[in-house]
Amino acid sequence: MIGVADEVSPLSPEARRKTPDAVAPRLPPLKAWEIVKRVVVGLFNEGFVHAGNLAYLSLLTLFPFFIVLAAVAQIFGQTQEGREAVVLFLRTVPPSVADVLRQPIADVLAVRSGNLLWLGALVGLWSTASFIETIREILRRAYGVTHTRPFYEYRLMSIGIIIGSVVLAMFAFTAQVLLTGVEQFMYRLVPIAAQPQNMLGVTKLVPAIALFVALYIIFYSLTPVRYRSRAYPKWPGALLVAVWWQVTTELLPVVIALFGSYNRTYGSLAGVIVSLLFFYVIGLGLVVGAELNAALAEAPGPGLKDARTVADAEREEEA
Repeated sequence: MIGVADEVSPLSPEARRKTPDAVAPRLPPLKAWEIVKRVVVGLFNEGFVHAGNLAYLSLLTLFPFFIVLAAVAQIFGQTQEGREAVVLFLRTVPPSVADVLRQPIADVLAVRSGNLLWLGALVGLWSTASFIETIREILRRAYGVTHTRPFYEYRLMSIGIIIGSVVLAMFAFTAQVLLTGVEQFMYRLVPIAAQPQNMLGVTKLVPAIALFVALYIIFYSLTPVRYRSRAYPKWPGALLVAVWWQVTTELLPVVIALFGSYNRTYGSLAGVIVSLLFFYVIGLGLVVGAELNAALAEAPGPGLKDARTVADAEREEEA
């Protein structure tokens, strides 16, 4: 049976489901206001704490994740593709963050090979799974439910998501290479298209599309089963986070420039602080995305078992 989390938003789907007189407004302006209110209440409930946790875990698990990526790439004999996937990731973060991460990631991957690589991959899977579990907790609190399965089941599912993300990253790089070839071919056919003012930058869409797909998979996989059907959309949260990520990547360097040099305040740690700030803002976006999906979910009322078969309802409760 799904339990209600101890400290969740009073406007979460589960809280609304247990309120007999909770009726969603039907007029578009009122409905939009209600959704915004649900998101804001959920965010201020504990969203900033979760964003801080995600920022810390992002920096902690980023290197183990790329070790896993290198190990999986080695299985398929695609070592170079694994390294290029790292480059693809660095294109999705601000230049100052990429400058901090680029060399340490390269150093970590360079010194690991053979058995050492696989040992690092196993440790990396476990470490990175903690990041996935944090996102699962954010979603469960947004929807107002708690864990009901054994710890090891959730951990295994998180490891599966990580491996899937690695494969997606390699696929995104392959698509990037193919689109680059197509783009260059088109420029040769239509030379005017190669001029800077006319370039569409099709290849720049690949990281953004891969990011959206990865976020959608994460939201779908980690959303509580009761709210995983098509009746409760997952794409709004994934799209919001993807756009949030792109906007942050573009604006963070501008904001940092406006407030002066971080070197005077943090010295040699300035790059690390900027990276943490970036991941904190992204973590805040993940919380907002989770709260948005939860706000859009109109929970089934107390008559759930009247509307569907008892067997279906019981299976849903057990998950």
